[in-house]
Amino acid sequence: AGSALSAVKKMLIKTFCARMDHGGCGLLVEVENGKIIGVKGDPDCSLNRGTICAKGLAQIERLHHPERLRHPLRRSGAKGAGRWEKISWDEALALLAEKFQERIARDGGKSLAFAQGTPKGLELYLMIRLANVLKIPHVVTPGSICHMPRETAATITCGFFPVPDYDHPPAAVLVWGSNLFQTNEEGIIGSQLRRVLEGGAKLITIDPRKTALASRADLWIQPRPGADLALALGMLKVIVEEGLTDREFVEKWTAGFPELREHLQGYSLAQLSAATWVPEEKIAEAARVYARTRPACLQWGNAIEHNIHSVQTARALMILKAVTGNLDSPGGNVNRPSPPTLRPGDFVQSKSFPEKREKLLAPEYRLAAMMGFTPSQVAVKAILTGKPHPLRTMYIQGGNPLLSYAHAAETYSALKKLDFLAVAEIFLTPTAQLADIVLPTATNFEFDDMGHYGLPHGFLLARQKVVDPPEECRPDVLILNELGKQCGLEKFFWPDLRSCLDEVLKPAGMNYEDFKNAGILKGNWKPNSYERSGFGTPSKKVEIYCSRFREWGYDPLPTYREDFPAPGGDPRGAGNYPLILTSA
Repeated sequence: AGSALSAVKKMLIKTFCARMDHGGCGLLVEVENGKIIGVKGDPDCSLNRGTICAKGLAQIERLHHPERLRHPLRRSGAKGAGRWEKISWDEALALLAEKFQERIARDGGKSLAFAQGTPKGLELYLMIRLANVLKIPHVVTPGSICHMPRETAATITCGFFPVPDYDHPPAAVLVWGSNLFQTNEEGIIGSQLRRVLEGGAKLITIDPRKTALASRADLWIQPRPGADLALALGMLKVIVEEGLTDREFVEKWTAGFPELREHLQGYSLAQLSAATWVPEEKIAEAARVYARTRPACLQWGNAIEHNIHSVQTARALMILKAVTGNLDSPGGNVNRPSPPTLRPGDFVQSKSFPEKREKLLAPEYRLAAMMGFTPSQVAVKAILTGKPHPLRTMYIQGGNPLLSYAHAAETYSALKKLDFLAVAEIFLTPTAQLADIVLPTATNFEFDDMGHYGLPHGFLLARQKVVDPPEECRPDVLILNELGKQCGLEKFFWPDLRSCLDEVLKPAGMNYEDFKNAGILKGNWKPNSYERSGFGTPSKKVEIYCSRFREWGYDPLPTYREDFPAPGGDPRGAGNYPLILTSA
């Protein structure tokens, strides 16, 4: 008995949470004989300081779930009939390469598409790299309803994506369409906000639903779903007309403020109140608290993307940060440059495919094209209608379009119509059940990875491997790397995953082993960085009035219009549209 007990090997390994959301919490993972038996928050991690959420705790269950995919599968009956045969990885990769090369030979690859759910690591970059070297322009993502409108609006307005600075900390937090106590945002975790609130910061929450955050707010604003832009314009109107702006910053570092002042005169507060269902006095109160309480940060969330005016709403909120002097100022929303790593553009081999933008399915979606992705519904329509040209082969990873794309019946018809569909997954999801080939993937804890690469949060996290994956489960990054080599593109890919990670870290003067020891790698964060070289826009200022938008045919200033004007102009949508659908 004594010798048997001594053979038991227990270890406590430091890593970071990932893939349940964008992650960020430091973890202590307890391993016994190669199996995870416990997960808890790392009290030494500066991000979460020992806290952990339900998703982090649930990861053990996911790793050991009996329904997890464990072998490559090939469809052996009709699509969706549920009949499969096991195949080897060599067979799976050979079949994939054959299908890809067949399409490229037939039409240059324009009928081939890659698709990604929300990226959580390097897998999206490997996918884009493979697509670029194959000259495949179509990388389909849900970006139009997830983060990209905010990132696009921010980049065009000030040249970077501003993140809340909870470290200094803010005296007030304006939470807009975010619910950090229940679901984390990109790069921001709930415990960071909780510490600021426990320190006495004022809280304004804007949410149609009374969330836990709304329940503890000093001021809860409950707008009509979809009226965020009208509410932002109402707050801007109060701030500008009552002289609550940071005049020095506005005069020196913004372009287009006089045009904004004139533009806001075109709206009455009563009109904006009617559009939002928020009383005029509450709009004014929110504006005054945010503008007068310094510093103040704006914690915006994914809900911003879930309305028709997503980019213009994000633009209005960018302007709100700027005119109050809370942009790139300690305790406000700041610029967090990334640590020195391989540039994402170099990683994805963007120079190898300079003509990509002209070959996208819908180049008229100029902002999506600027970010290099194809909106999901554009791809669905192309499959079904063949316009502007058909898509016939698709590779999907990290996503479940049948459940997450709009119009499930239409998406189902599109997926069934494909000549060939490959899905890399952890479980046999509804989307995977429609595939011709299913590849079993490894999940976090089962391979070396890094968090937040290419994201605008200014840090990288070493998500080191903790346990081995099931024998035939492989990380998405490794699958794509090997598929690239199978397609005859060895010079663009790596001998193994560790070589890839080492190359990403080479500009920092370290390899992955060094990175694991460091845990977190931060960029050179300095407040008020614009004072040295201006903002990353053509004018070197925050562009309140956007001349590029005007040239492209968009409103150069955020402009609110009713989505579905009803008979008599009732903003509540009586008549043909009596109901408003929103999402929790």
